[in-house]
Amino acid sequence: MASISKLVSPSPVSSYSVSGSLKSRSLQPKCLIDFHSRDVFNARVSSSRLSVRNDVVRGSLIVRCSQLEGNGSQIKRTTLHDLYEQGGQSPWYDNLCRPVTDLLPLIASGVRGVTSNPAIFQKAISSSNAYNEQFRELVLAGKDIESAYWELVVKDIQDACRLFEPIYDETDGGDGYVSVEVSPKLADDTVGTVEAAKWLYKVVDRPNVYIKIPATAPCVPSIKEVISLGISVNVTLIFSLPRYEAVIDAYLDGLEASGLSDLSRVTSVASFFVSRVDTLIDKLLEKIGTPEALDLRGKAAVAQAALAYQLYQKKFSGPRWEALVKKGAKKQRLLWASTSVKNPAYPDTLYVSPLIGPDTVSTMPDQALQAFVDHGVVSRTIDSNVSEAEGIYSALEKLGIDWGYVGSQLELEGVESFKKSFDSLLDSLQEKANSLKLVSL
Repeated sequence: MASISKLVSPSPVSSYSVSGSLKSRSLQPKCLIDFHSRDVFNARVSSSRLSVRNDVVRGSLIVRCSQLEGNGSQIKRTTLHDLYEQGGQSPWYDNLCRPVTDLLPLIASGVRGVTSNPAIFQKAISSSNAYNEQFRELVLAGKDIESAYWELVVKDIQDACRLFEPIYDETDGGDGYVSVEVSPKLADDTVGTVEAAKWLYKVVDRPNVYIKIPATAPCVPSIKEVISLGISVNVTLIFSLPRYEAVIDAYLDGLEASGLSDLSRVTSVASFFVSRVDTLIDKLLEKIGTPEALDLRGKAAVAQAALAYQLYQKKFSGPRWEALVKKGAKKQRLLWASTSVKNPAYPDTLYVSPLIGPDTVSTMPDQALQAFVDHGVVSRTIDSNVSEAEGIYSALEKLGIDWGYVGSQLELEGVESFKKSFDSLLDSLQEKANSLKLVSL
């Protein structure tokens, strides 16, 4: 897994029982430690202080120590717990690789779900030997490379779902989800996306799996169809307000078309991307080059996200929504994706701290998660200054920024990026198979 956390002095307080190839483990970290070094170190925890004996530790070390009650019982707290309990926002982790049990310290530290995508699996599988044994067995069994890929992915998703099932159960299906994306090659294929979603849902066979479907124009009808079949969906690659509204409508249409008397187990999140918006718009502003334009750099993404939250509140209210609530329907939560900072000149919590609000999700890769755990502040910020967000959005339009172009371009880039990662991974698996001398060149 990633170097986001290290377990120190485990205490058997909470237990996660994992079936299959995973062993049961009882873990309760006393500290969340982040470090960017593989050098070995020893740590001791005493009361709320951490003492570290370390001959050679290079890089940064971030520590969030727990506090002990007067009776000596352990209380493990991080800002992620506060984010959920005080801010109403669920922190998820945007990464997945083997061993999935590396997620356990993150769960104990407050992470409540996991997202994955083709780029994440490309990095995980191509850079690790942890998949070799299963891959060898699959190829020897006659599986082609793409079929083998999906079996590797499905195993990781199933194992991660088992880890998060306690959260799913405790929240009555409100949290504890693990997302897996359909093939990016299907981004323009409405029917193919529906069939792929049905297949993935069936083979993963876990109540807390989210099938990820891109919010491309051809896939918006797919979202409606998949929701109507009772399959929970993470709609990804949303970059604009009009497309987000279409995604909400697809969710509502799907619920209404389902024919189910109880809609409580059909849920969804809408993954609204943020940092990539600034990356593109900042380049456009720099081309304009005026002081007014340059002053708006780094402000577009958060402003648009704040307006998306306003749209969310509007759409999930009123008679149409209330009729669905009577059947147990749950809101399609807004999920902030692409939360890592691409421009090092910006604050490292830029796409987390200003987007805190009730009934939302923030999925964070290592960089953003580390930063927020270390120095993030929990406060309701998503609608604290809507008029300012509206002003920024309008000011960008007046400067000639075409929000429609921005959304379309970012969607195109996102789909192409995932396709490239997918193809690259299949190529690397073919090379791995060849190196293992399992298939002929």
